[in-house]
Amino acid sequence: MRQRILFPLFLLFLTLTAVFTGCEKRPGGAYGDDSIVAQLGPDFNADSAWQWCNKQCEFGPRTMNSTAHEQCKDWIVEKFREYGCIVSEQHATLKGWDGKALKATNIIATTSTDSSLPRLMLCAHYDSRPWADNDPDKNNHQTPVIAANDGASGVAVMIEIARLLQADSTLKVAVDFVCFDAEDYGTPIWKGEDDDTSWALGARYWAENNPYKAGNRPLFGILLDMVGGENATFYQEGVSLQMAPAIVDKVWSAAHRAGYSNYFPMEQGGFVTDDHVPVNKQAHIPCVDIIPYYPNCSQSAFGPTWHTLKDDMHHIDRQTLKAVGQTVIQVIYEM
Repeated sequence: MRQRILFPLFLLFLTLTAVFTGCEKRPGGAYGDDSIVAQLGPDFNADSAWQWCNKQCEFGPRTMNSTAHEQCKDWIVEKFREYGCIVSEQHATLKGWDGKALKATNIIATTSTDSSLPRLMLCAHYDSRPWADNDPDKNNHQTPVIAANDGASGVAVMIEIARLLQADSTLKVAVDFVCFDAEDYGTPIWKGEDDDTSWALGARYWAENNPYKAGNRPLFGILLDMVGGENATFYQEGVSLQMAPAIVDKVWSAAHRAGYSNYFPMEQGGFVTDDHVPVNKQAHIPCVDIIPYYPNCSQSAFGPTWHTLKDDMHHIDRQTLKAVGQTVIQVIYEM
């Protein structure tokens, strides 16, 4: 995703005055709220999700056209099938900002094809950033990122949710899991250009060629991006508020009922160019972006590991995975 953060005035004031706070602490308690108001559904297993995240990283950086990318793609397909989903692959050759032909595959998995069921779409990207172009060390700027948080964490949460839903035969909701490809091949910082259209290539292709029939479309979507980082806080993203305000309210209210209000403040963050933009604009499915916002972090509003070599498993927090995973389960069971 591209960092297109526009600060609300009160957050800009906080950023300018928090000279000594850096990126280290997330506001609120250490693990959820003191009490759970009305948690629904199974307990999200953060240890299991951590393992799914780690497994993706074991393949290495999943950069476009690489062996690691193809191996991870095959593993994701098999995991969704293992947990009872019907899986299809959407293949496309996409053109990168540098003219490179990118062999992309969007993975589409569903718990049910029953058109009578209310349908929800969860999505994340699984490719890795080919360049650590935000790393503090400029010598690393053309080194691929392992992408534990920025890629693997969202897919890991979806796989764990698929595992939990398979065990519940009473659930009367269909869930579609879409793993977008070629999200993070956007124009690098060292190129000196700023091109929105170079990002979210797989999601753009999917939105223009999405498989839904008029009567079997998801009611809404939730994009999971960088949902495992340390000290993460998920403010309400600006594009989501503009294009899917009712879904923002649904998701953030569910987080509070599940006991995670300190992870999901009822406050606006920035505007982000991400996979949810074409889902909203081209596919016309209201979709919100659960993405971290670090208002006091000087290195990046996405946190200190964004597009750096430190985006590895050492900086994946089970508590963050739990907060996001349990919130999404709450949304599913409230439908």
